[in-house]
Amino acid sequence: MARGFNRVEFADALHVAARRRGLRSGADKTRVRKWEVNGVKPDSVSQTYIAEVLGIPAGDVDPASWPAWLPHADRGVVPLGHANTVPALREALHTMDRRTLLSVIPGSALVVLADSWAGTEPSALAGGPRPGVSVGEDVVALLEETSARLNALATEQRQHIAPLYDAHLARVTDLIDEQRYSRPLGVRLHNLAASLSQTVAWIRFDHGLHGAASRYWIAGLHNAYAGDDRDMGAALLSDLAYQASWRDDPTTAAGILTKALTRTTHPAASSLLHLRLARAQAALGERRATLHSLNTAERLLGTGGNGDIPVWCSWVSPADVAVDSGRCLLDLGDTTQAHSLIAEGQALLPASRDKTRGIFLAYRAQGHLSRREPEAAAADALEALHLAERIGAPRCVQLVRDMAPAFAPYRTAEGVTELLHAVA
Repeated sequence: MARGFNRVEFADALHVAARRRGLRSGADKTRVRKWEVNGVKPDSVSQTYIAEVLGIPAGDVDPASWPAWLPHADRGVVPLGHANTVPALREALHTMDRRTLLSVIPGSALVVLADSWAGTEPSALAGGPRPGVSVGEDVVALLEETSARLNALATEQRQHIAPLYDAHLARVTDLIDEQRYSRPLGVRLHNLAASLSQTVAWIRFDHGLHGAASRYWIAGLHNAYAGDDRDMGAALLSDLAYQASWRDDPTTAAGILTKALTRTTHPAASSLLHLRLARAQAALGERRATLHSLNTAERLLGTGGNGDIPVWCSWVSPADVAVDSGRCLLDLGDTTQAHSLIAEGQALLPASRDKTRGIFLAYRAQGHLSRREPEAAAADALEALHLAERIGAPRCVQLVRDMAPAFAPYRTAEGVTELLHAVA
């Protein structure tokens, strides 16, 4: 989203631009979404406001060429292949300040990328290093150990050292680019780049930088593909799908996940992907498909060997299955069972997963609202908000803020005024 705005904030900025001219803008978050996701073209007046918000000179605006006049408007992705692993990483590393309106890659391009990943096999890495001092086992092991320690940090601690993740990934990228390593060490470096890209993507995503997040996930996919790690590739596609669902594009999410599931190998990995697929299917109103995906996710959880569970999905637990099942049922209108499942999952969640706890609390608040229980909803939403602010989880903060309009009919209920004041 432009300059880090979410859609509501961007629409508000357009209203301000219109008021400066003594006019009014009809933009809202739904219309902004249509511009971003559905390819709807803004009228010429709206494009003038968009340019002002983005700091683009009015003379650069060409309404007929939308979106070509936007800076860095990227409409596609780099094809999979060894030659593109480093360019994909460089692209991600250089987009941290590129927050243009259409910075998120179109859903159709992501589904095509997932299809390409599912339907092709990577060629072998080059056999020998370039001339010069080769990277040794000790260096790669140190990088892997450092990465593991960084990835293990809790959300509230990552915010203090976020630049270290970028620097670590940048160094790994440089080493891959130099190609001074044996084939086995090259595979490990690519897999390390994939893992680090995933972590950095989630940091960007949690802060609302969706364009940058998607590019890091794609860069990770390139490197997981080069390292022939199918489950990690599925993980990165699954994260792109999760982002699509979060941005109200369940069709893209379902399309990506359907492709990713064809090549997922570990049961725990498949369980997580089916859980995320269920969320997309529920948003699309596909009850039968949703229930099938939820049942599959629950059945697969814990069926593989505990010793070989991929790190990226080792956190999935019965708590996640229960809460996501409840969230799906909310979308399908089964509010009573949904509320019971969300409460069950909340009780099962380990104390160490504070960010997830905040998301779960927000979901439980939505469940209370659907049952017309504003006092309980306000209490959960306020707890989620304070937790998210304490640990530095802006995505969860925004989730609570987006709920505020639903509390408007209950302003006299206990706790609602306090909540609305807190999110104002």
